[in-house]
Amino acid sequence: MKNNIEIRGVREHNLKNIDVDLPRNKFIAVTGVSGSGKSSLAFDTIYAEGQRRYVESLSAYARQFLGQRNKPKIDSISGIPPAVAIQQKGAGYNPRSTVGTLTEIYDYFRLLFARIGEVRCPECGRLIQSQGIDKIVKRINEAGLNKEVSIVSPLIRGRKGSYRRMFDRLRSEGFVSVIIDGSIYLLDEEIEIDGRKKHEIGVLVDRLEVTGSQSNTERITDSVEIAVKRSGGSVKVAGISGNTGVPEIYSTHYACPNCEISIGKIEPRNFSFNSPYGACPACSGLGVKLEIDSSLVIPDDKISINGGAIRPWSAPITTRTGRWKNSARRYRFQMIEKIADELDFSMDLPFKDLPEKIRNILLYGSKRKFKFKIKRRNTIHIKVSEFEGVLSQLKRRHMQTDSGYVREKIQNTYMTKLECPVCRGNRLKKESLSVFVGGKNITEIIALPVKEAKNFMENLQLTKYNRKIGSKIVKEIISRLSFLINVGVDYVSLDRKASTLSSGEGERIRLATQIGSSLVGVVYILDEPTIGLHARDTKRLLNSLKELQKIGNTVIVIEHDSQTIDMAGHIVDLGPRAGVHGGEVVFSGDKKDFIKCKGSLTADYYNFKKKVS
Repeated sequence: MKNNIEIRGVREHNLKNIDVDLPRNKFIAVTGVSGSGKSSLAFDTIYAEGQRRYVESLSAYARQFLGQRNKPKIDSISGIPPAVAIQQKGAGYNPRSTVGTLTEIYDYFRLLFARIGEVRCPECGRLIQSQGIDKIVKRINEAGLNKEVSIVSPLIRGRKGSYRRMFDRLRSEGFVSVIIDGSIYLLDEEIEIDGRKKHEIGVLVDRLEVTGSQSNTERITDSVEIAVKRSGGSVKVAGISGNTGVPEIYSTHYACPNCEISIGKIEPRNFSFNSPYGACPACSGLGVKLEIDSSLVIPDDKISINGGAIRPWSAPITTRTGRWKNSARRYRFQMIEKIADELDFSMDLPFKDLPEKIRNILLYGSKRKFKFKIKRRNTIHIKVSEFEGVLSQLKRRHMQTDSGYVREKIQNTYMTKLECPVCRGNRLKKESLSVFVGGKNITEIIALPVKEAKNFMENLQLTKYNRKIGSKIVKEIISRLSFLINVGVDYVSLDRKASTLSSGEGERIRLATQIGSSLVGVVYILDEPTIGLHARDTKRLLNSLKELQKIGNTVIVIEHDSQTIDMAGHIVDLGPRAGVHGGEVVFSGDKKDFIKCKGSLTADYYNFKKKVS
């Protein structure tokens, strides 16, 4: 194996056919004035070629998803490992991404809460204990008396597959029917389902009328026991919830004796706001809802309707012809004129001076039917209908339109983001928020700054049983939180949205993720990671980079910082100036020789021969 990355004849951008050798498994600082060609060498040559060769080594099938990079302008490059670039740029993050999901620490928290979380009732807050078979049977006897009920064992929840083997096994066990996505199928028939779609599958254990007799109760008990055993702790009972048609779910794991609320088996996906099993149903796990903002619809309530108070229905009439530019607005305006005649109010009054009843009708609509006379060209059309207020109309159009342009225009012009009233911005279902570790639910912990979250986890008091289950998970969480602290982002919280991070914060968080992955034999390339850091935090960051290098990686850092140059095992200085006056290798070697280098602006400033005035 070669000990160097040997680069020959680089002509990317302003680089002037340069040759350079970089030692592998070293901390390398690439210095030089801005515009001298540092990024062209590090990212556009080394990273680009490392990625290109790695992708070429994959199958043709995999390459079609990754895309192919162009070969950089070089004569040759040898000894290059797979490359990872951690650039200082604002990435296009998904609106659901947070610091916790980017670093994957949140996945460990989800696992921890699913394994050792203390479940409390979301209504009364009492500790939820496992629910016995006798209690489930008692509930069926009470709520389903004189009703026909179906006892179902839930087997598959939201997973893809065709499940032919499972159907064969159920058939051999003597079961007759299964319920797939709400429909009943007989097992003695061939069942074909789309394996690419997610399904809800349960086996129908029994269907009977609840009479309350001893023999009937014994039959229910036997059926519930079979259902619970087959599903691993859960049973669905349909037919006791009135006319809703929604089956009640009981679990031998968790049930509140006070509120008669059952919670199914707690799994990591119950704490994911990107999964329907954990996300708040009102906001789909976003924590915010887009709502029509009346202050944007009526931006100035001191002007009248005729003066354009209702912005979406304002009167755009051409001054020369007197005709409406927008026929839909003309139609709405004629309806308002009719309402003004019937309810006796003036359209020339300031909107704020109209009676509250009239303002509510204009904004939210009315169930009262009006007889509208709508003039279109030379024809008058008679229409008897309710009046749809402006806020109701905008909300309906936003939900129903197939036009992305119309939807985006409504969102940008008349809507605003408000905290979800159901989850209060926490993104998760109330059941998920009722699981606690150390007295806090998962959103309360991830809302803490990283440094405080680490202290909380270090001081977490667990029972002997929970310690046996969760100690390794806790250790991994503390380790990854430490990485974030070491790269200088101990002040951020794990629930902070990725889109709010600065480019420098994003770079350091991606660096912490790479440190946590513990890859070896990789070349890491970073773009000025110390920008904006206090000297204390800079030292911690550089120590983290040195750890990456020590475990068997090559770390290349584009930097101007003197602390970085001090810690570098190899220095490459490009220049001597910027643009067409740069692109040359001024120096390549260790720090001892770099200090003596003549003709390097970086060396002159590093040695204090020159100072920034």
